[in-house]
Amino acid sequence: MESDYARFQREGWERVATKYDAAWSGLTRPFIPDLLDAAHVASGQRVLDEACGPGYVTEAARDRGADATGIDFSAEMIAVARARNPHIDVRVGDAQALAFDAGQFDAVVVNFGVLHLSSPAAGFAEACRVLRPGGSFAFTVWAAPEESAGARLVDTAIRAHADLTVAVPKGPDSLAFGNPDACRAALAEAGFEPGSVTFHTVTHGWRVPAAAFIFEAERDAGVRTAAVLARQTADALRAIQRDIEAGMRAFASAPGYLVPYTAHVIAARARV
Repeated sequence: MESDYARFQREGWERVATKYDAAWSGLTRPFIPDLLDAAHVASGQRVLDEACGPGYVTEAARDRGADATGIDFSAEMIAVARARNPHIDVRVGDAQALAFDAGQFDAVVVNFGVLHLSSPAAGFAEACRVLRPGGSFAFTVWAAPEESAGARLVDTAIRAHADLTVAVPKGPDSLAFGNPDACRAALAEAGFEPGSVTFHTVTHGWRVPAAAFIFEAERDAGVRTAAVLARQTADALRAIQRDIEAGMRAFASAPGYLVPYTAHVIAARARV
């Protein structure tokens, strides 16, 4: 039975699927080479891209010569991916209950999708199950605001002005995997080799055209943060937007702005 949080995530991403490319592609795509390198994706491999969204990672894996399949819990996202590239294999699927046989893939990758699972532990276990012995799993998660200038800009403004007690479906801690020991323990529990876990922190710049762009993306094309913003007063929203736009001045870089965002790239091998 689908949990309230799982439904919240699925319905949220279905609602904003057609906005994703314009809002978020510039932020998430720069981390794809880091993700695929961590999973050692190469020509001839069978690769599963979980939470594939518009299909960016699936396409990138295919461009490396891999036989890539993408899944996403949002039918609307899959429709967007198929419209963008009808030649990639993408389908509706649940990363926590994969419809694939055991040992079917050489690599499983997830670009910022673990943050949207109601049970990351179930997602890790399923990724391990469908991997061949020794197969690679890699995922990305956002770093905490203390480590990421862009995240800090948004987080500081929201904490300063928002009512954070508003009712939003509660899910797993979005920063739970910002610690190498926590990652190692969770992946070992799922069946990965503890000694194989790697944890790298990388930063890329998100180029945006206007000072209002990031606030508007969070408000209009996100899920977790958008739900919080949707429950604020008009005055609070104006104050949050004002602070974010003021903070953007530090990142002015013609044309527009270049905002550093930091993420962790985590990888492990299935036990042999």
